[in-house]
Amino acid sequence: MLGFLKEPVVVTAEINVNLVALSVMGLISRLWGLCYPRAVVFDEVYYGQFVSLYMKRIFFVDDSGPPFGHMLLALGGYLGGFDGNFLWNRIGAEYSMNVPVWSLRLLPALAGALCVPLAYQILVELHFSHCAALGAALLILLENSLITQSRFMLLESILIFFILLAVLSYLKFYNLQKHSAFSGSWWFWLLLTGVACSCAVGVKYMGLFTYMLLLATAGLHFWHMIGDQNLSNISLLCHFLARGLALIIIPMGLYLSFFYVHLALLYRSGPHDQIMTSAFQASLEGGLARITQGQPLEVAYGSQITLRNVLGKPVQCWLHSHTNTYPIRYENGRGSSHQQQVTCYPFKDVNNWWIVKDPGMQQLVVSNPPRPVRHGHIVQLVHGITTRYLNTHDVAAPLSPHSQEVSCYIDYNISMPAQNLWRVEIVNRESDTDVWKTILSEVRFVHVNTSAVLKLSGASLPEWGYRQLEVVGEKLSKGYHQSMVWNVEEHRYGKSQEQKEREVELHSPTQMDISKNLSFMAKFTELQWKILTLKNEDTEHKYSSSALDWITMDTNIAYWLHPTSGAQIHLLGNVATWASANAAALVYLCLSLWYLLRRRRKIYDIPEDAWQLWTSAGGVCAGGWAVNYLPFFLMEKTLFLYHYLPAVTFQILLIPVVLQHLGDHLCRSVLLKSMLSALTVAWLSSVYFVYCTFSPLSYGQPALSPTELRALRWKDTWNILIRKQ
Repeated sequence: MLGFLKEPVVVTAEINVNLVALSVMGLISRLWGLCYPRAVVFDEVYYGQFVSLYMKRIFFVDDSGPPFGHMLLALGGYLGGFDGNFLWNRIGAEYSMNVPVWSLRLLPALAGALCVPLAYQILVELHFSHCAALGAALLILLENSLITQSRFMLLESILIFFILLAVLSYLKFYNLQKHSAFSGSWWFWLLLTGVACSCAVGVKYMGLFTYMLLLATAGLHFWHMIGDQNLSNISLLCHFLARGLALIIIPMGLYLSFFYVHLALLYRSGPHDQIMTSAFQASLEGGLARITQGQPLEVAYGSQITLRNVLGKPVQCWLHSHTNTYPIRYENGRGSSHQQQVTCYPFKDVNNWWIVKDPGMQQLVVSNPPRPVRHGHIVQLVHGITTRYLNTHDVAAPLSPHSQEVSCYIDYNISMPAQNLWRVEIVNRESDTDVWKTILSEVRFVHVNTSAVLKLSGASLPEWGYRQLEVVGEKLSKGYHQSMVWNVEEHRYGKSQEQKEREVELHSPTQMDISKNLSFMAKFTELQWKILTLKNEDTEHKYSSSALDWITMDTNIAYWLHPTSGAQIHLLGNVATWASANAAALVYLCLSLWYLLRRRRKIYDIPEDAWQLWTSAGGVCAGGWAVNYLPFFLMEKTLFLYHYLPAVTFQILLIPVVLQHLGDHLCRSVLLKSMLSALTVAWLSSVYFVYCTFSPLSYGQPALSPTELRALRWKDTWNILIRKQ
């Protein structure tokens, strides 16, 4: 039985030396001197704040995209033992000893290094020669902009890695289609395509462009399969379901999982949660949860409440009143009712408390058992401190004359009767008998007499209104807007009928015990909507640029400057490579148009298999460049050179595609082939020369003298920093 032990166990393996060598060179180029400089470099000041918040489990919202990329950067900090204690307040700040710089920059650097062998494999899977694939990998290896971007705590190299991985996985899957459908390797590469696409979108929404390209490619390939009479209907259905599962269902599930982990990690309240709804804030540990935990869930007659406007713009605020009245006349001469002011106040204050009163009863306390307020009920809102009733009437609002003034009613006995009845409309109700609930219910208050809706106009009142925000009665309200919607944030059951006792009660914290937990999908939906709609004010940045500047690389970004020497780091591409990529794209476009015109005339200049190779490579490389570049012309946001890096990566892959095509089909004589080879070698030498020339600006060392720096300013538009002597 043990006879097999008499022979040695032998394992043989095929090793692609090109692939190994490229991987090693990629790692060396990206990992060498990774801790230098030991200072905050450009957007590390931005992403570092999020890493610190992850380490402290504090909730945040980043409007630049989904959380997966941030979590990967935080993973680097976690592996390095980072405690999150560093003040990311300025570019160039020296890192303290507790910041594991190498660990924080490791994952982006690894992703950037692996892009080199991925480029090689993509060209191989497109059925180009290993020589062409090697050329593509070397161009990615020697691309200064990709080196710079991958050596710091930034997301573009991670994004490009997942984009290239998705493309490679789909190509491998497609090449296995004819002879190994539904095999283990077929399933592996198909599933990996979906996973990589989801990861790319999860890092930055720019990954969606390549994902859509691959979905379109898969759809086109499946359309061709439908015309294959050798495939049965059952087989086609299985292929369709497999692609739907791997390319749509699994990516969607994985995308949701990114948010699930994100929300599970960030369970503590922080400054960013102020833009979220009250329900979301109450689900976080600390902050609003400390105030609202244990509040009664159902609003009843006699409830004491604060009302927060759902819109949250220009700032979050609560319905508020105080003893001051509107001025008798405004600056423009218009008169007012001189009633008590009602505003929206952006701070917690005892004057934010209101009492929900039954119009048919005088009591301001909750009965036993409580009588809940439901959708459609008529209520009066009594200001807790001044005991005056919320009122509106046909008087123009102070800053919005097309709307009605909202006030707390004062009886001046001048034939202006109180109009203080409001109908409660629950916007997010499930039925017309829904109970008004704390935090969860979003309600409109419709004035019974005039049908005006209580609304935050967003305008800031003058000094007489303490710069608080104007609240109006919107007379024409078709549908509803978030500025018209309010939710109860703080809530207690009123117990004191006497005013002095009630004031003491209003100043005291709530003590009752009921929990309100939001589901994950409710949190995800709200957070996703905030990410998509929350936009910081666009401001001009010194290094912002237009999409047209990227093609000719008329712009650069200074990432870091040494405080004393001339050492500096810039995001700057390899001029030779970028110019060649533009030329390759132009040649590809012209040749493709020429071939198409000739093919319409039934003239076939190249064999059919060469044409299929040409178009498939163009779909991946030229298509990848187009979908990752052209959308930026439609975006209204501040753009930077690094936004172009995914597009230029695909464009670089097009260079060896065009060169091989020229050598195989257009240079037909031995002399022309020899000349093309010589020119290619000379061109690659120039690429290497430019890489070496600008490597001090990619790595930040060695420090260059002012004369050497001036010599590197090849374009007048480049902002190379030179210290005054």
